[in-house]
Amino acid sequence: MILRILVALAFSCLLSAQAHASTLRADSAAMPGVVLDTLAANQDTSLSQQINNLFVPVVDNLASVLFYDPFAAMGIYDPVIRNDEGDVVFDESGQPRTAPIALVVVWLIIGAVFFTIYFRFINIRGFRHAIDLVRGRYDDPRSKGEVSHFQALATALSATVGLGNIAGVAIAIAVGGPGATFWMILAGLLGMSSKFTECTLGVKYREIDERGVVSGGPMYYLKKGLAKKGMGGLGKVLALIFAIMVIGGSFGGGNMFQANQAFAQFVYIAPALEGKGAFFGFILAILVGIVIIGGIRSIANVTDKIVPFMAAFYVISCLAIIGINYDRTGDAILLIIDGAFAPDALKGGVIGVLITGFRRAAFSNEAGVGSAAIAHSAVRTDKPITEGFVALLEPFIDTVVICTMTALVIVFTGVYEHGTGLQGTELTSNAFATVVPWYPYLLVVAIFLFAFSTMISWSYYGMKGFDYLFGKFFEKVFGQRAIGDTVYRVLFLGMIIVGSSSELSAVTDFSDMMILSLAFPNIVGLIILAPEVKRDLKDYLARLRAGEIKKFQ
Repeated sequence: MILRILVALAFSCLLSAQAHASTLRADSAAMPGVVLDTLAANQDTSLSQQINNLFVPVVDNLASVLFYDPFAAMGIYDPVIRNDEGDVVFDESGQPRTAPIALVVVWLIIGAVFFTIYFRFINIRGFRHAIDLVRGRYDDPRSKGEVSHFQALATALSATVGLGNIAGVAIAIAVGGPGATFWMILAGLLGMSSKFTECTLGVKYREIDERGVVSGGPMYYLKKGLAKKGMGGLGKVLALIFAIMVIGGSFGGGNMFQANQAFAQFVYIAPALEGKGAFFGFILAILVGIVIIGGIRSIANVTDKIVPFMAAFYVISCLAIIGINYDRTGDAILLIIDGAFAPDALKGGVIGVLITGFRRAAFSNEAGVGSAAIAHSAVRTDKPITEGFVALLEPFIDTVVICTMTALVIVFTGVYEHGTGLQGTELTSNAFATVVPWYPYLLVVAIFLFAFSTMISWSYYGMKGFDYLFGKFFEKVFGQRAIGDTVYRVLFLGMIIVGSSSELSAVTDFSDMMILSLAFPNIVGLIILAPEVKRDLKDYLARLRAGEIKKFQ
């Protein structure tokens, strides 16, 4: 009963905020009381199904607003995906698959291209120095902060290297075909410049309290950075929007998507677990809760051990599958290139595949959305630009390396063509199983670690957004801000249960909406503050060449 009330309360705010939420699939009014009545009336269905029945209509109504496609509405193009024979492609629910040109994805592309050109391809020329920084060669133990360069990178990577790399890539190829792989790689390369910009500013405008606890990220550089330029009002509004959306992002892509796909893999190898999503989510919530209670230091201590292991394990596994199918290398490359540029070879045309590839890459590496800047703000350094260099490695590792490995496995094995109806982690797992039948049982371990590490890192992001919005309130009313952190953690852990109980399409849409929408306020601020970052970069490189910045190791 407590769980039901918690779920109902968690969604009542969302339901009341949407004008269209009255069109629930059960044709019931979207009010908290009715939500509770609906739960009570559905005693013949499982708790997981009841949660799903509440969640799906909410997402559908949110998507109609946040993923509105004006180009399709004006008849400029048809977003419905068709196969090579021109027939409409349907999803698992019988609805036509679409590849809409969401404005937020276009905005992310514009930002990534702008920063790459403006900083003269810092994504390429800064790569070597970034490696040196991660290796600790320039670490000064006297600098203020909570974690090392490597730990900051590992924490941020643990949030990006998640099931977006396994399930998200599978979704991209299922929707856009092999050609989506090309656009994912390009999105990763361009996104390195966006990540450089936002993480530099995250450290530069961070705040460190008397206990040494760091608070940073877009909320702070949007508010303080724009105030320096006489745009204080705009900065406060953008920071407020970002703080709200980062909480939603932590609930969605940083939590529910991970729980959903982790459970899907367990069901894939043990079908008897079907319908037990709520129970699975409860167990997972306990495990996540044990770690996140300790804050960023606890999270960093876990992620700097999990991330290298799980990334190496997964990449080696992918390379093994690719090696076994090496004779298909030429065909796979041709499929990817043709699918990226030849409309007749695609499911939906060049624009549809491009948008699909960029959307899934952006969801995976989060470049341009500003979330990673929160983790990087905790680094020990007195030179903000150094963390920008470190951060540009994230999209490369996440998308150019790991996402590409997943895509190649799926393309090499050809499982996306077999019409199995599988999606997400199940499709990727099926690709591995075609070569090594028992591998799905091993993959479930990697998927669990990917999901677990992402959730604990995103809990930190969301908690910082929650503290930015409500920290002073809890301090004034209860005498300490830490109570607000506890409230947030309870909500975050509750959403794990919702995510593992809901259907993939709804969870994916909600996750995309929350995470990608962060780009709207973030990129506006980054573009305004870009000249400031450019000056800092020029000064840092000049000092580095002059030998003023020395190696400590």
